[in-house]
Amino acid sequence: MSLRVISGTAKGRKLRSVPGDTTRPVMDRVKEALFNILAGDVVTSNWWDLFAGTGAIGIEALSRGAAFVKFTDLNRAPIETIKDNVDHCRFTELAEIKRGDAFTMLAGKADRQFEYIYIAPPQYKQMWLEALKLIDDHMDWLTEDGTVIVQIDPREFEDVPLNNLVLGEQRKYGSTLLAFYDPKEKRQP
Repeated sequence: MSLRVISGTAKGRKLRSVPGDTTRPVMDRVKEALFNILAGDVVTSNWWDLFAGTGAIGIEALSRGAAFVKFTDLNRAPIETIKDNVDHCRFTELAEIKRGDAFTMLAGKADRQFEYIYIAPPQYKQMWLEALKLIDDHMDWLTEDGTVIVQIDPREFEDVPLNNLVLGEQRKYGSTLLAFYDPKEKRQP
């Protein structure tokens, strides 16, 4: 599968895949749908691409005008791939790339706030649930009107009791589900 940036300042740039099968790149159709849903809200936003893999989601956000993206992954191969892809798209100044355990980072003290935290972990390991619960317990990672976006296989989805986040909309694209969680206290425009 050929990865590329689909819109914005880096449109058409090809992205390297992570060697092996440790990551599952997001399909263009899902990426396009995600950014159509968010539309202009991406401009000047801050993102945390939590299980970043190739960095495709965060790079797409930067290409569409995001101000900053933090890319994190546990393994060396994805981190090296993200560095190459971010550099290739000329977004190095707008990115922080950090290798480490997502759960340890989420449990730590927030060093900045994000409008969007994107969770697309390895499938069928309940990792999305653990990450979502940690964000729910550490709301200081999210801006007041921030959103947590979960990308999983629809069969993985389950309702989870949360204290501070509430499930907004869900969109299904084939074998991919996008679920949007917002703070319960989110102000309506």
